Amino acid sequence: MKVLVLGSGEVSSLLSLQECMKVMEETFRAMARGEATFPPRQAVPIPEGKGALGLMPGLLSHRGVTGLKATTVFPGNVNTAYESHQGAVLIFETDHGRPLAIVDAGSITRIRTAAVSAVATNALARKDIDELAILGSGTQAASHLEAMLIARPDIGRVRVYSRTRSKTEAFAKRASSAHGVSVQAAESARDAVRGAGLICTTTASISPVLLGAWLEPGMHINAIGASRPPARELDSEAVSKGLLFVDSRQSAMAESDDFRVPRSEGLIDDSHIRGELGEVLEGKVRGRSGPDDITIFKSLGLAIEDLAAAHYAYSRAKSERKGTLLEFGAERDG
Repeated sequence: MKVLVLGSGEVSSLLSLQECMKVMEETFRAMARGEATFPPRQAVPIPEGKGALGLMPGLLSHRGVTGLKATTVFPGNVNTAYESHQGAVLIFETDHGRPLAIVDAGSITRIRTAAVSAVATNALARKDIDELAILGSGTQAASHLEAMLIARPDIGRVRVYSRTRSKTEAFAKRASSAHGVSVQAAESARDAVRGAGLICTTTASISPVLLGAWLEPGMHINAIGASRPPARELDSEAVSKGLLFVDSRQSAMAESDDFRVPRSEGLIDDSHIRGELGEVLEGKVRGRSGPDDITIFKSLGLAIEDLAAAHYAYSRAKSERKGTLLEFGAERDG
């Protein structure tokens, strides 16, 4: 048997954000129809608090694909040459269990996370948004800027803020040049979000960076940076003020301190989660009901997103004869 290996550059050439948005919408719709399975992720802590190894298995029955993402998460890599998330997505077919591909997880995570936020923006945000705020200046900040400009092409002004001023300014300069839109380095998180109809929080912070006192009617927030306790990006007031939608109820209740902390404080209960993104897309749950609603999409990242994105890249690679084929395992004789 042969397994196809796809590296970071190959994934980027095979899976554009626009294409991934379509794949992610299909995946969340399938999830709402009961055609996707993903057990809770497992995390193995690395000694001295350096990071963790995460294992995320899943099944896409409508695609005939199963597999898992194995990735390390090292937040301290922000000041090194290495990405904070590194690993591989392994996909298998479900007729005989054959391994099909080993795909770079960093590029898959970068693209699919922003694509999911774009799908959520299309489903929940106002259509007339022309100002965007991004908190964070790393990999996800860059991919989210690109994704938000696809979802809301009328955006003409972007403000970005991160804790390190030099990184904020460098990001703003690169992004302005790359996208032909005004990207400004804000002096504070408060200044960044003031007047912005669309906010993306893409930080590695473990304490809130977006406060409820700053929220204005009609805003939509994509909160993607805090994926496991005790990390939070939104304070309790922000979560309680918004209509909260999630990628997965089960994941949010188990892993999201953005939700769990205000619930423990008695500000909200489980019913504060209005629905999952797939339920909104399938019309099972109502999203925004009016222009003044504050909507929040809390994204934790699901194995089925990785599997669907990796399978799409694998399918294109096969048809375009890209990637590297390796001998892997053996067929039985006789």
